[in-house]
Amino acid sequence: MNLLLFAPGECTAGGHLRLTDRRATHLRQVLQAKPGDEVQVGAIGGGIGRGIITAIDRHSVELRVTLSSPPPPKLPVTLLLALPRPKMLRRILRAAAEFGAAEIHLLNSFRVEKSYWQTPVLAPATVRDYLLQGLEQARDTLLPPVHLHTRFKPFVEDQLPGLLAGRDALLAHPGDAPLAPTGLERDTVLVVGPEGGFIPYEVEKLLAAGCRQVSLGPRILRVENAVAALLGRAI
Repeated sequence: MNLLLFAPGECTAGGHLRLTDRRATHLRQVLQAKPGDEVQVGAIGGGIGRGIITAIDRHSVELRVTLSSPPPPKLPVTLLLALPRPKMLRRILRAAAEFGAAEIHLLNSFRVEKSYWQTPVLAPATVRDYLLQGLEQARDTLLPPVHLHTRFKPFVEDQLPGLLAGRDALLAHPGDAPLAPTGLERDTVLVVGPEGGFIPYEVEKLLAAGCRQVSLGPRILRVENAVAALLGRAI
């Protein structure tokens, strides 16, 4: 935990924060904190600053909080990802938050198993928890919105054009295509398919909608590694 996050409603107007959950346990057991120690803190959706521990016991930790700076800027990247299997989804949510993706869209495709849409990982509270873990690691406070699209064709035909308006759109798909660009400055929608890739029909629809195909070279990567590599190139 590189940043102790709290909801704005947890902290009083005077800057008093009292913790009794896993964050308090982490301060006691992992950081072995004591009164007078300072930790970095951040208000979810707000600023970053410092928290001075004023009291600590086996039940709670109390801090005096001062926020002084904004969170780091987001990448100019919206991630559009074919829904991966649940175990991989957990890691990708954390990684996307760590890298600073501005927004996440999870999309159905032919190679996405129907059971994936029933996973408890997609529960809003669970998605939020994995995103928060990524923010804690990266010292960020801004949660990227997550949107679910269970039908490929209606989304690509009716919603994707609006999403792409005024943005670049990169379809990361194996094949004879230029390498994905580095150091993105323009707002960009980054499209990543499922294990095995999008089927030809889906690739055609995405290209027709305005996407430009790119690659990561001759190697075929797992989806989670491809997402990390592409977001890393975007920095």
